[in-house]
Amino acid sequence: MSDKKSIENFVVRYGQIRDEIAKEMIGQQDVVEHLLLAVIAGGNVLLEGVPGLGKTHLVRTLSKVLSVPFSRIQFTPDLMPADITGTNILVKTEEGNKFQFQPGPLFSSIVLADEINRATPKTQSALLEAMQEHAVTAGGQTRPLDEPYFVLATQNPIEQEGTYPLPEAQLDRFMFKVVVPFPTLDELSEIVDMTVKSQTQHACAVANAQDILEMREIARQVPIAPSVQEYALKLVLATHPELDNSPEISRKYLRFGASPRAAQAMLSAARVRALNQGRYNVAFDDVRYVAYATLRHRLALNFEALTAGEKIDGIIGSLLNLLSPR
Repeated sequence: MSDKKSIENFVVRYGQIRDEIAKEMIGQQDVVEHLLLAVIAGGNVLLEGVPGLGKTHLVRTLSKVLSVPFSRIQFTPDLMPADITGTNILVKTEEGNKFQFQPGPLFSSIVLADEINRATPKTQSALLEAMQEHAVTAGGQTRPLDEPYFVLATQNPIEQEGTYPLPEAQLDRFMFKVVVPFPTLDELSEIVDMTVKSQTQHACAVANAQDILEMREIARQVPIAPSVQEYALKLVLATHPELDNSPEISRKYLRFGASPRAAQAMLSAARVRALNQGRYNVAFDDVRYVAYATLRHRLALNFEALTAGEKIDGIIGSLLNLLSPR
């Protein structure tokens, strides 16, 4: 376990990053919290919300605060894999013509995949290697990406015409799926004031790539009691309707359950939250807090659930209550 000084520095730096983001983001504290948990834990995030809620601005602000390279990709149906991975181009040199690799926008630290469900599956799949392996293979050569590396994708849940739903294999590569809510009346008033009038506060860089890697290493050393880990694993197993001992609600409403990556993501993010809460060990509440964002994109409702109007978050909540530690 890290020394007390390192943990105190972690808490201070985490608070500084969150406070700087708050200068340009009104409300959305829960969204920002989940985003920071995933970034420090080393995961990718899928942000879902209607247009105009500040999803793109949030990611831009995060890159500014972390002082890391940032690139934005606007996904469209005509986007090709080489447009994002890069390709070999012919260049003239003193020695003659030769092929030279031109990196695409995936070669950055924070990649914003805007409206990811508007690109074809062929282009969507080009992200898979970058998201999982932090490398890009193009022109027969695999090139590693600089650390830290994150893919933060957005999608609009309303306009589904002309979109391509992400396949389950790619959804599983996202640590979190975070639903961005509509602002309250007070928050909406502040947003209007900030955009109509001149903005007085701007986010500043308070961390860098090395800081994020150090914070990640500290979080990995946070201990997890066997009972807490077992709780997270039982929660993942409870989402599988095909198992003999799965809860009735899973067998009734779920088509398939979460993968082992869900358990890994849940425990990794819970470690970060434990430190942020000033604790040196993971609690049951940490697992419960990250469970919704970890599981909501890894579960699939069956036809009976859809006709009954059941929601994924409602089922996750029922499972959490059913497995609540006594």
